[in-house]
Amino acid sequence: MRGSPLESALAFHEDRFPGEVAELKRLVRIPSVSADGFPEVEVARSAEAVAELLRRRGFSRVEVLAHDGAHPYVLAEHVEDPALPTVLLYAHHDVQPPGEVRAWRSPPFEPVERDGRLFGRGAADDKAAVVVHAAAVEAWLRGAGGLPVNVKLLVEGEEETGSRHLAALLRRHGAELDASALVLADAGNVDVGLPCLTVSLRGLVAVEVEIRAFEQSLHSGAFGGPVPDPAMALSKMLASLVGEDGRIAVPGLEPSFPPLATARREALGALGIGAAEFGQLARLRPGVRVFGHGHPLELCWWQPALAVNAIQASSRRAARDVINGAAWAQVEVRIVPGQDAGEVRDALVAALRRAAPWGVEVELRTLELVKPWATDLAHPAFGAAFRALERGFGRRAAAIGCGGSIGFVEPFAAAFPDTPALLVGVEDPLSNPHSENESVDLGSVRRALRAEIHLLAELADAL
Repeated sequence: MRGSPLESALAFHEDRFPGEVAELKRLVRIPSVSADGFPEVEVARSAEAVAELLRRRGFSRVEVLAHDGAHPYVLAEHVEDPALPTVLLYAHHDVQPPGEVRAWRSPPFEPVERDGRLFGRGAADDKAAVVVHAAAVEAWLRGAGGLPVNVKLLVEGEEETGSRHLAALLRRHGAELDASALVLADAGNVDVGLPCLTVSLRGLVAVEVEIRAFEQSLHSGAFGGPVPDPAMALSKMLASLVGEDGRIAVPGLEPSFPPLATARREALGALGIGAAEFGQLARLRPGVRVFGHGHPLELCWWQPALAVNAIQASSRRAARDVINGAAWAQVEVRIVPGQDAGEVRDALVAALRRAAPWGVEVELRTLELVKPWATDLAHPAFGAAFRALERGFGRRAAAIGCGGSIGFVEPFAAAFPDTPALLVGVEDPLSNPHSENESVDLGSVRRALRAEIHLLAELADAL
């Protein structure tokens, strides 16, 4: 007896998963690095490979989109019935540079399976999502004979360089991409095999500060003592930005954040990640402690944080007996919903100027302003997502925050402000996205595929 369409779609992919792994390996072998200085032809080759994959998977329309100054995007769709709701799927095919190649256990663009994981640049971030989207659509088309919703798929080619042209592309193709729900697959899970739905993102304020006291570096024996040291001045300025407990001490950046709701705090506790476990994830050196003024995930997801990304006065190679003529640093603040990026930037700049000692010259420049983001779970699409994730992974799904900023979310939120955005993904704490030895857990990829097959059915009922 023939099962339901959902059962048929699920059964279709069961024996074909090794083929999906092979597809992922094909994509990983293409070094589609979108950063400046890397071959643009490889990103174009990656877009063509994605388009070819989607055509084979049954999408009725597939197009490589050229946009002025941008690496190529891929747009695909399959309209089952104009009366059905439409779901827009998202992923990206560009990747980060390989980093320190000698630190990789295997070549970054030669995918290798080890201990149930696939290693290679882009395996987790974000080519696995491309394969999952394509395979889920094919499972419905060829396993069940048709989709329960109309599907559109946008695969970006410049996410790793800040999605610089995404907003313009969404404006140009807004009518084509209009949908009842967005499934943005470039997020992660807090543990291997634990399905998560990301419901908030921190924003980002980044500035650079440069300190000068004289025209050029001076001999430390001839001038040390009477003249101020720019590197020391900068150190004092940076140290003034946080207190002894690591909290931000910038006037104007101490908004009173309400305590976490009981349900959210209980959900954090259920994740099984306390201070000790978080320290292990961060690979803290012996004797280094996790700050104790809150649950570590609360501090990462729902509290602002300040970091010095880079600092320079000289270098190990150039170190000599001088007082350096200038000192420079890049400083960032991760901000949370409720904070305004421009106001935070102004407060940070003012604090650095106030803290400058000894009359040193201070030059400040804004590098980046990214708004924080949060979503309302009241829309029925979120209930559909939680049910689908639980059925696909066999575990109750968790609603989580993200301490980072995802550049493509804001353009989607601006273009489709009333459309629910479901942030999912297959990364986990072992994935090392952007770092050496990036990998994806193949079991999670398989479960994510099952979850997306369920999700398309759930959204058909919820939208």
